Amino acid sequence: MNGTARGAEDVRAIVVQARELYEFQDFKFAGDYGEDGFLEDYAASVQGEPLGVVVVVTRNDAGNAQHLVVLHRPRSSLLLFSRLMHEKFAGTPNADHFLAES
Repeated sequence: MNGTARGAEDVRAIVVQARELYEFQDFKFAGDYGEDGFLEDYAASVQGEPLGVVVVVTRNDAGNAQHLVVLHRPRSSLLLFSRLMHEKFAGTPNADHFLAES
């Protein structure tokens, strides 16, 4: 993802769309870490291509998500995922965060 999604509506839209692209999620770990963090580690696939995913959430003092980082691997699957996200958000500002078909 290029840039930063700002605001709950954009972040929610991106997370929901990503989950729709995943064919499955096989969680290895999901839970709190530290005083204000939450961590997920899971395997997934998109169009049959494997993805390893790590999600790190930092909460604010009210306990709400303040910062979210999502890492996908391997690179080949990440590039496919990014192109699909670009297609799904075509015509919206969120499309600019993802790789356009070249």
